[in-house]
Amino acid sequence: MAEDPQTIPAADNAVAFSIDKIYVKDLSLECPGSPQSFKTAEAPQVEVGLRTRGEQIDTDVYECVLTITLTAKTSDRTLFLVEASQAGIFTIRGVPAEQLQPVIAINCPNVLFPYVRETLADAVGRAGFPPVHLAPINFEALYQQQLAQTQQPAPATAVN
Repeated sequence: MAEDPQTIPAADNAVAFSIDKIYVKDLSLECPGSPQSFKTAEAPQVEVGLRTRGEQIDTDVYECVLTITLTAKTSDRTLFLVEASQAGIFTIRGVPAEQLQPVIAINCPNVLFPYVRETLADAVGRAGFPPVHLAPINFEALYQQQLAQTQQPAPATAVN
């Protein structure tokens, strides 16, 4: 006789991490100097900005959003500005509360990064510029850096 699956004890304390959905949450592209910007021979300087956020949306279910902003400028002109927010819905179960934040801040962005990298390269290429291919990002080092900054004592201020 086969056992009823509802009577088999589940491993409630087992750690589970799964990707439920990956999607582009927001995408913005501006080319304020076009078409003149296509004639510039000067190599642009590309600035990269990065933000991550995560929030619980259901029991054991979290949305993480990785937003990267690229701004390409020549000496006096912005060639393009592109911002992509790549999001994912993740099921994270069995992780102790004190270890949940690093999972959301490190593991989830590591999953999302290749997707946002491709989205940005495609958007820049479609705008008529050579695609920008971002170097890998060490999200663990960024998280540790952020922790160190938040743990530094605030500078003392004089009270008169």
